[in-house]
Amino acid sequence: MSGALADVLAAAARGTFPPPDGSTTVVGQPSARDAGVLALTAHSVVFTDEDPEWVRATLAATPGDPLAATMNPYFLSALMARSGRGMNTIDLLTVADALPGEPEPGLREIADPEHPRVVRAMRYRDEVRVWAADGGVVVLGRGVAGRWEAGIEVDEAARGRRLGERLALAARHLVPDAVVWAQQSPGNARSVRTFQAAGFRAVGAEALLSRPPSE
Repeated sequence: MSGALADVLAAAARGTFPPPDGSTTVVGQPSARDAGVLALTAHSVVFTDEDPEWVRATLAATPGDPLAATMNPYFLSALMARSGRGMNTIDLLTVADALPGEPEPGLREIADPEHPRVVRAMRYRDEVRVWAADGGVVVLGRGVAGRWEAGIEVDEAARGRRLGERLALAARHLVPDAVVWAQQSPGNARSVRTFQAAGFRAVGAEALLSRPPSE
């Protein structure tokens, strides 16, 4: 990873965070694809190619707690309207250290680029790779600022066997980097617990603004 946002992420993965002084850092987008907001403890990073002065003026006009302004729907809606982007949800951003050795047996890599999980992942990540297990899949790819991100999917019939935890743990063995990142919707408590059980630790909240599908 390289760039201002990448530096913040790399430091956060090591447990070093910006000063909790209530301020907001505005940096350029790490790529044409990725824009959004990263909210850490009492410090936020807005990564966008929009005018920084506009960003700061809009934050100042956002009602409510100034410490939460970057994740306030008022600000996010204004940023989406100005940039022509959309978003799905605000995620919990987590990270885990890579683990040595191979993952547990039973995973097989899917090389089919038309596989639905591959197609979906490629909208948000580069260098996507997918491994399947009986009842689920684990996905790795380069996402925001080039970081390696993991995602898992477990079939409903396979739930209750801790398969999700094993898939998330497998990502730590498969990632070709020192750490692997993952996002979970805070409302999806099952997913949050799964990644915590696999050793992922919370870093902050993240709102990714995506380009229209036609772009």
